[in-house]
Amino acid sequence: MFSITTAPAKQSATDTISVLSGRLGSATLLEDRRAAILGLRSFAKDFPATVSSSALRGLIGSLAKDGEDVDTVKVVLETLLMLFTPNEDSPETSDEVVLWLADEFTQRQENVTLLLDFLETNDFYSRLYSLQLLGAILSARTERTEECIFTAPLGIPRLVATLDDQRDAIRNEGINLLTSLTPASIDIQKLVAFENAFEKLFAIIESEGSLSEGGRTVEDCLILLANLLRRNASNQTLFRESGCMKKLADLLHSVLQPESGEDVANWAQSQRNRNLYAFLAILRLLLTPGSAGVSRNQELLWKHRLCADVLHLAFSPDVQMEIRAEGLIACGDMIRDSAVLQENFAQLSVSRIGGSRLSANEVRPRSQVYVIDGLLDLILNLQDSAAFNVRYAANECLKAYFSNHLNVRLHFLTRAIEGYLTGGEETTNALTVLLAPSADQAASDPYHLWFAAVITFHLLYDNSAAKMKALQLTEGDAAEDEELVTSIQTVTAHLLTGIRRGSDARISVAYLMLLQIWLFEDLDAVNDFLSEGSNIQSLIQVISQPILEGSELVQGLCAMLLGIAYEFSTKDSPVTRTTLHSILMTRLDREQYLQRLFKLRSHPLLRDFEALPQRRDPALPSGLADVYFDSVFVNFFKDNYSRIARAIDRSPELEISVITNGVQKGISRELVDSLREQIREKDRAIAEAKMASESQASRLGQEQGEHRRFKEEANKELQKVQEDAKREIAAAKASQEGTQRSHEAEIRKMQSIQSAKDAENQKQIAALESALMTKEAEFEKKIASMKVAIAAKDSALEQQLIAVRKVAATEAEHTKRRSDGEIADLRATVSSLEASFQKATNEHERDLQNKQSELQAKLREVDELRDELHFSREKQTATIEKLQKKTKELEKQLEEARRQLDEARNATAKIESVLAISRREKESVQSELDDLLIVFTDLEDSAAKQKKRLRELGEPVSDGEEDESSDEENDVD
Repeated sequence: MFSITTAPAKQSATDTISVLSGRLGSATLLEDRRAAILGLRSFAKDFPATVSSSALRGLIGSLAKDGEDVDTVKVVLETLLMLFTPNEDSPETSDEVVLWLADEFTQRQENVTLLLDFLETNDFYSRLYSLQLLGAILSARTERTEECIFTAPLGIPRLVATLDDQRDAIRNEGINLLTSLTPASIDIQKLVAFENAFEKLFAIIESEGSLSEGGRTVEDCLILLANLLRRNASNQTLFRESGCMKKLADLLHSVLQPESGEDVANWAQSQRNRNLYAFLAILRLLLTPGSAGVSRNQELLWKHRLCADVLHLAFSPDVQMEIRAEGLIACGDMIRDSAVLQENFAQLSVSRIGGSRLSANEVRPRSQVYVIDGLLDLILNLQDSAAFNVRYAANECLKAYFSNHLNVRLHFLTRAIEGYLTGGEETTNALTVLLAPSADQAASDPYHLWFAAVITFHLLYDNSAAKMKALQLTEGDAAEDEELVTSIQTVTAHLLTGIRRGSDARISVAYLMLLQIWLFEDLDAVNDFLSEGSNIQSLIQVISQPILEGSELVQGLCAMLLGIAYEFSTKDSPVTRTTLHSILMTRLDREQYLQRLFKLRSHPLLRDFEALPQRRDPALPSGLADVYFDSVFVNFFKDNYSRIARAIDRSPELEISVITNGVQKGISRELVDSLREQIREKDRAIAEAKMASESQASRLGQEQGEHRRFKEEANKELQKVQEDAKREIAAAKASQEGTQRSHEAEIRKMQSIQSAKDAENQKQIAALESALMTKEAEFEKKIASMKVAIAAKDSALEQQLIAVRKVAATEAEHTKRRSDGEIADLRATVSSLEASFQKATNEHERDLQNKQSELQAKLREVDELRDELHFSREKQTATIEKLQKKTKELEKQLEEARRQLDEARNATAKIESVLAISRREKESVQSELDDLLIVFTDLEDSAAKQKKRLRELGEPVSDGEEDESSDEENDVD
């Protein structure tokens, strides 16, 4: 009989993990579960996906089930951490596995709470690994983890409590987790702060050696402090009320203490610089412009002398450049928009670290100067390109000193003008540098002029009094018949000379920025600029040149300057508004003007100004910084871009009204024509009144003539009546004499009749005379009344004429004043509307930019998804190739197995043939045995018969023979 021995099949990792996972889920003994977890841990680094899919829930369940066993918890947490950080060369390493692991925790609140519960234990590994695991989950699913920790019972207090752990590893891990947890969530920031986190962090900083000797832990604490204070008004209030401002001052004061003189290792100095930088970042967070409580923060920081200490740090030559720059910016934040602090700031003294045009590494004897002189010394005399960030920061600090304080700016300008006029060599006078530049300095250090122009820019910006004072600055002596050259003409001449010489574009940009804000809404400055007609031609020539690389800035700013000059020019300007418009349209044309402005507006240095760092990269060994514009000018340009772009389309007859110091300058010609038309209408009304008066006078003359004619007719009628009466009397007398003789008897009667007639005639005469007298009196009264009426009417007409003239003049004056007021209101309204429109346009542009940025972000997401898809395809292709390769290997193994199977079959066939032969041989042997048995049986039968016969014959038979015979019979049976 044959037998074949084979080795047991080798178990794969997947099968082993599956077996271990099953054992973890089904084992009832703690030791068995721990052994299964240890086995899974050995596979976690190399097979994270397989272990996660098979055993993750079992591992989490083990934390809940075996949480009281420290050793088991340690092994489980180690295994889970390994799943989050697998080997990089593992084929199963993937971000999807990490996300799936994080989802398994964050989608079930109890899983996160379970990890937080381990922070209550005192076991080192349970606390440490729980913090690390929470950090890994937070980095994978930030928002969900924040929500789970925030809603977990005592979640935040447990995390903050780790800051009190005396074991550095746990405490540092707690700091890192809180730092990752607090950058964005205001609610979490508040909870952390109200758990007395400020006190704990300051205690850690103090115990770790403060800013000067502290290591990475101090830096992490400062970063966590910054997270808690960033854009959180309530935390800043708590920070102030907890006395933490004094603690900040103490931290910085410890750095400023004299050092022992021992050499400091490079890594220690580097860490100290990082600590200082983080500290200054906290100061700047407390001073964010526009935030609530910033003025109170400024007062407290000033009270605790932080401004003076930071200045001392910034003016220390032993401090790193970036730290000095950040310190100067922080000082500016401490005094910005606070008149009292700005005035107190100017009284501080600092150590002068520059002389006349010092390099960054040159050392001079240090003397004390006022801080403003020290800042100007840094800005204008520190010529090393590596020190640009310090110069820029000093300039920002000086701008903060000027901010919203007109008196300070005017006083500074007055001192600068006085220094310039005295002719002394003041290396720290911005006006001297600007109006009398050195060609060598401009070539070696273009920022020397750039900073001088920016300082002057901020002195004049939105300050009409300063503009007027600067405009009065002239060169030349009129008494000696020298031509007077104004400061604007001097600046313009330096600008055009620099452009012709091909000077650095930064210098031209600086001059153009200054001229634009100087001319804006200042009619006197515009007229002074236009008094030199060649300026217009030179600027147009610059704009008309073909656009070359690097020339878009200068050409665009020149176009902007011409647009401002035209916008605020008038009919009375040296180059009239109409003439200037004609020059622009013919020599420049509208399309070219708008194209230059658009090129400037879309230039990355201006368009992306807020996103670009306005500083020099310290990693660069040499070279100039890419800083061309000032932030205030960028806002000015963006606010007024549309207005200046549309200016060329505005009619030359329509002038711009500007109100300076409450006085309106410039007026619309349309309004002047309207007022003149009103005056003409008043003149016409006066002429009509005069004509009416003349017509009344002529009518009065006519009435007087008619009165004279009536009087003459009355006199004639009276004379006629008298003559008729005389004739009648004479006739009566004649009749009486004729009839006296013939009619004596009737004399008495006739006499009586005549007497009666005489009496009647007398009565008639008296009546006629009285009527005549009455009529004469009436006519006299009428004439007198008419004379009085005429005189009254004349005086009334005169008074009316005078009144009309006064009313007309008053109305004209009132109309002019009202029109002026209405025009001013309209101008203000138009300005506000333009500002609103510009603001809306800016908001629309910002919205468009935001949408574009969102679209770009989405495009980037699409690209990332495309890259991920491509990566997945590549990975899938690689997997397919691996599978194909494995398939080929399996096919080869299958062929080998088939071959071995065939060989085994052949061997089996051979064995079967041998077995068949053996069977046949066995059968033949068996048949032979059967035959022998038969023969033996026959023999035994014959032997028995013979014995029987012998017995019958009486022959003795021995018992042995009988026994043998019986045994043989039994055997046969």
